[in-house]
Parts: sequence; C-alpha cells; structure tokens
Amino acid sequence: MTSALQAGRDIRPLSESDAEVYVASVCFKTGPPGAAGVEVERLVHDVVHPRTPVTVARVRQAMEASAGALPGGGVITFEPGGQLEVSSACAPGLPALLAATRKDLAAVETRLWNAGLFFGPLALDAGRPAVRSLEHPRYASMERHFDGFGPAGRTMMCSTASLQISLEAGFDSPASTGAAQRWARLHNLLPVLIAMFANSPFLHGIPNGWHSNRQRTWLGIDPSRTAAVPCSEDPRWAWARYALDALVLCIPSQGHRWDPPQGLTMRDWLRGSGPRPATLSDLKYHLTTLFPPVRPRGFMELRVIDTQAGHDWEPVTAIVTALMDDEHASDLVADACAPLASLPDPMRTAAREGLTNSVLALAAQFCAEAALNALPRLGADVTTRSRAEDFIERNTARGRCPAQERLDLWRRTGSWFAEPEPTEAYADAQ
Repeated sequence: MTSALQAGRDIRPLSESDAEVYVASVCFKTGPPGAAGVEVERLVHDVVHPRTPVTVARVRQAMEASAGALPGGGVITFEPGGQLEVSSACAPGLPALLAATRKDLAAVETRLWNAGLFFGPLALDAGRPAVRSLEHPRYASMERHFDGFGPAGRTMMCSTASLQISLEAGFDSPASTGAAQRWARLHNLLPVLIAMFANSPFLHGIPNGWHSNRQRTWLGIDPSRTAAVPCSEDPRWAWARYALDALVLCIPSQGHRWDPPQGLTMRDWLRGSGPRPATLSDLKYHLTTLFPPVRPRGFMELRVIDTQAGHDWEPVTAIVTALMDDEHASDLVADACAPLASLPDPMRTAAREGLTNSVLALAAQFCAEAALNALPRLGADVTTRSRAEDFIERNTARGRCPAQERLDLWRRTGSWFAEPEPTEAYADAQ
C-alpha cells in the first residue's frame, strides 16, 4: 500500500467493528522468542545541587552538545519532568541487546557529566516537586486528565522512571512458545518482578512503608488505561475491548488544547459521541496513550519495573529475558508463581511489601536461580552473568530488593544517594 493510500485510509471515518479488528490484528506479531529491546529511563540531577529541578531544556542541551547518533543505535527521548530515556534498537538476542545498550548509556552518561549532570538512582524522585517542563499539547491534556483522579498523575509524569523490557510475543500456537501462553506467563510474573526490583521507597522525601512508590503511583491513575488487561484465552480480543473501553486522553488538533469531552471513551467516539467522526489515525494515537502493566505493541512491552541504580539495569534485563525466553526456565517459573494467586491484590502487595513478604521472597529466589541457570543458554557473556550474580547476592538471595539498599544509605547518611561521581560507564568511555 502506498503512503498516500494509507494516509487516506487513516483519515476516513472508522466503525466500531473495524476498530476492534484493527487493534486485535496489530497487537502481536508472531515469531520465535529471542529478539528483545529495553528502555532505560532515569531521573537527572545537577552535580552541585542535586535537589534542584533540572529542566528538559537543560537535559536536551547536554545531549545536543555532542552531536551524532548513539554508538549502540539507541534513541534518546525526554519525559515531561526532565527524565531522560534511552531506547535501544531491537536486537536479535540478549547478548547483542546488552552490548549495544552499555555503549549507549556510557555515551549518554559522559554527555551528562560533561554538562554537570548525572543519573539519579531512584525510580521516584525523593525530594523535588513534580513540575512539568516539557511544553506540548499532549502533555498539557494528559496533566489535566490525570488531575481528575488526584495528584498521582503529575507525580507519574514528572517524577518517576522505569525500566521497560520488550519481548517477542511468540508463535500463534498453543505450544509453550505461543503468544497467549507467553502473555499469561508474563502477567503471572508481574508481582514477583515488582517486588524483586522495587527501587522507590521514598514519598515526599521520607520512607512511607512502600518499597515501590513508583508502582503505588501508577495504581492511583486512571484505571481505564493503567489497569492490567483482563485475563483471557484470547488476549488479542481482550486488548481490543480494553483499548476501546478506555477514556480518550487527548484529541490532536491544530489548537493548543487537545482535551476531549469529559468521560468520552474510544468506543463512545466510534459510536458518534465525539466532536467529529473517529478515524484510524485517531485510534492509532489513542493506543499510544494506554499504559497497562504489559502493553502489546506487536511485541510485549513490560512496564512495571522500577528503574535501577548504576549498572543494575543490565542484570534486571537479563533476568527477566531469561525467565521468559528460556523455555526450561519459563516452565519452572510458571509453577513457582502459582502461590502468588493467594495474595490479596498481588501487585499492590508486591509494591508495598517487596521481598519482606515471604511468599514473594520464595518465588523471587526460585526465579533468580532459574534465570542464572538459563543465562549461559542465552549466550550471556561473563560480564552479564557476573552482574546478575552480584545483584542476586546483594538482594534476592537475602530476601531484599534495591529499595532496602536505598533505605540503608538514607538511615546512615540522611541522603537518598551517594556523593555524585563519574560512573564506571563514564570512566570506560574516556
């Protein structure tokens, strides 16, 4: 189809049934597990004044000071509160993904340090106000929309950072590599992953008893677009229903306000209740404003993991990929996660209690062992295996998560992070 024909199709009025068919047809691209991607999002701080807000403009200027693409092929984007995200190119397997992302992060950290900036270690800003410095009608509408549900939306937009891992959907078959089974298994893993990698124990500058306040924040936002997609034997159609029943966040236009009519769902709009007939272009944009814990985008995008300090993004990415893409590990972990169903609201429990919950701790330790055994089969290099072993020894094997390391430091020093200094990645790049 030519671009002109596609453009014409995108702007024609769209029926409700055609919209459901479209969403269901594009959510998964089937194929063998293996290809993967990662998005490393981080809070950015000033080296001299770490508690001073850093604007998007300043972070962008730091990145533009060194012209040229990232050496690993990744892309830099900026979030409303000044967070920086490095999105990898899709890689054919775990070793290539990690090698490329190491290079990209080293380059980005070098640029930041040369501009007097550094990456913070937390997944939710512990001491700075949630202030949006990225001016765009999308984010202005998003802010107003989320304000209707309380303050959590602004906090999410401006003060949180995640580690998002993207995995192939799998084959369109009932086998162990089938998309429906992989989708279900990833959802069953969510509480373990939230607890195992929780890294945001502070809210408004002090501990509040939660290990992942980032996840707690997401639990307080418009559930029509942030709740998990309901379990179903056919996740494609479950996702299509979810997408159409979600509230419309914004309607792009030539004006400065993209706000939709209050309470308008995508389904309502398709049925004629919007300001004009809905088009395929509108539907495609709407899909970019949905943020469930696992989002199908042709692949499975995992969104529940807190960003990590330093190099810990690497073992976390390796562990998650091993648990999903190594068939033996995936089979073992499916059994280990079964007891999690007995927890009251497993994802909320995981965010609040981390691995202090004995059920989650036992499952996490089993997952960690299965992942370590699987990494050689996935071709992980010595550096990756060593970092995974170190992460597990410091945290999972002791029934702890990264949030507890942050809390220990805070109790000893009164600070959320150690004195800023050039990272190992920066030193390697010199």
